[in-house]
Amino acid sequence: MTIDCCGESLELLAQRAIYWRRQEALIVADLHLGKAMHFRKAGIAVPAEINQENLRQLQKLITWYAPRQVIMLGDLFHSDVNHQVEEWYVWRKQFPGLAFHLVKGNHDVLAEAHYERLGIQLHHQLHLHPFCMVHALDESMEKHKAYLLTGHVHPCVRIKGKAKQSAVLPCFYFAESYAILPAFGRFTGRYFIRRGMHAKVFAILGEEVMPVPVD
Repeated sequence: MTIDCCGESLELLAQRAIYWRRQEALIVADLHLGKAMHFRKAGIAVPAEINQENLRQLQKLITWYAPRQVIMLGDLFHSDVNHQVEEWYVWRKQFPGLAFHLVKGNHDVLAEAHYERLGIQLHHQLHLHPFCMVHALDESMEKHKAYLLTGHVHPCVRIKGKAKQSAVLPCFYFAESYAILPAFGRFTGRYFIRRGMHAKVFAILGEEVMPVPVD
């Protein structure tokens, strides 16, 4: 579904991403590539294909929308250099003319030279009027005049049905001065977002993004 935010048209995608048409930008957050392998090394049974599936989903979106740039709001890789980093290096080669921007997150611990080799432009903040892209909110950001687009917390919401059934769904959260994107990676934690006054919540149910009414 398409919404207006700060006078800009943003398409909220069921694939847990945003397409910003004016900037021809695909915006995603929290892929956490390599997290599954991190858990497998610890003896926790996690499917090995998760990393490839995340990249396949991103590839489909790039192919469909043909963006000029992909903006990643932090936590692209879950840890230090590993096999998944090299998978990205190979995967990245199919989009030689596409700009990839990464706003550095708390899990993005590679040396800057690695990001350059991987074809990624690294930022601590990325300003594209009227938005400022950051990984996570903090108190110092209250001084920002720009509207913040963030990730980090992997927001979700509980939807209740008429027969007392309920479902927990990833969501987009739009407050007055910032928005939080759902985690693009399929193997991530989740955080039940507490709805603030005037905030708008959009839940992802299958192939549909739907507004969540105020209780």
